Amino acid sequence: MIPFVDLKREYEEIKAEIDQAIKGVIKRGRFILGEEVERFEEEFSKFIGARYGIAVNSGSDALYLALRALGIGEGDEVITVSYTFISTADAIIRNGAAPVFVDIEPETYTIDPHQIEKRITRKTKAIIPVHIYGHPADMDPIIEIARKHNLFVVEDACQAHGAEYKGKRVGSIGDLGCFSFYPTKNLGAYGDGGIVVTNNMDLTKRLRKLRNYGQDKKYYHDISGVNSRLDEIQAAILRVKLRHLAVWNQRRRAIAEFYKRLLEGVDLILPIERDYAKHVYHLYVIRDKRRDVLQAHLRKNGINTLIHYPVPVHMQRPYQHFKKRALLSVTEQISREILSLPMHPWLSGEEIKKIAIQVKDYERAKQI
Repeated sequence: MIPFVDLKREYEEIKAEIDQAIKGVIKRGRFILGEEVERFEEEFSKFIGARYGIAVNSGSDALYLALRALGIGEGDEVITVSYTFISTADAIIRNGAAPVFVDIEPETYTIDPHQIEKRITRKTKAIIPVHIYGHPADMDPIIEIARKHNLFVVEDACQAHGAEYKGKRVGSIGDLGCFSFYPTKNLGAYGDGGIVVTNNMDLTKRLRKLRNYGQDKKYYHDISGVNSRLDEIQAAILRVKLRHLAVWNQRRRAIAEFYKRLLEGVDLILPIERDYAKHVYHLYVIRDKRRDVLQAHLRKNGINTLIHYPVPVHMQRPYQHFKKRALLSVTEQISREILSLPMHPWLSGEEIKKIAIQVKDYERAKQI
């Protein structure tokens, strides 16, 4: 069976570094908000091209706290996409605001900038573009619209560690950038983790308080905050992995190119990379109108695949009342057709060939 991801192979490649990093934390005996977190915040924000990083306990909390730091709350609206993981919309709801969904581009699956302005109202406070699957959203027109209407831009870069838009790494372009370190991400911890990056010192100070019970000094609370802190052990692990991320992303790009060559001419829609983008292929997502049949065929032949995501947010039960006035035909069509093939830096050439052969076999059978 070809697994969808293989974190065991990752560990074997960097085992000595990881083990040493973990032992170092245990030996020092400090496990919360110590030097590993501080160094990781510095190193990751530098990698992204932002001045500051505020490490938190998940990508979900990164998004939630980013909006909270901006003062977004009851009665406000935030424009985003329905074609995303639920955390994007959940962060808006948790702050008491309302998500306003717009449709996506049919080729990149990122927010369609042409659909944004028509959904702006006097209640709109921010836009959250999602850099889905590792491909950047088209940020220039989004930033232009935000400036025109005095809106914040919070980048959901939870699937796009190292992706670039016109030479700038995503997460560094808007007011705040949010990342997840869920284990299967391009840069993943061995548990949950997240970070917010920004160039704004005032937002940085507020976020540092918010993640730690609203305090600067222990037991002295200036604002109402939460407990959302990245552990020292996870920070140490992420510091090791960050040193390898550029090489791992390049491997993903090479694998994507190999998939493209092997599947050329097959009656499928393959991922694209816009001229302005550097895709990091967190996922390799193809499209087929008989997606479920293709998935069953691949499973039968020993290939694990996943669907990211079968049900758009606006069609999920808790969010259906936010659908009104939204025309999301592209979102709804694509969610019925997408299928994620195995993608990770340790995928072998032979495994990729086997996957491609089985996809081609399915396509031949489909045409009979």
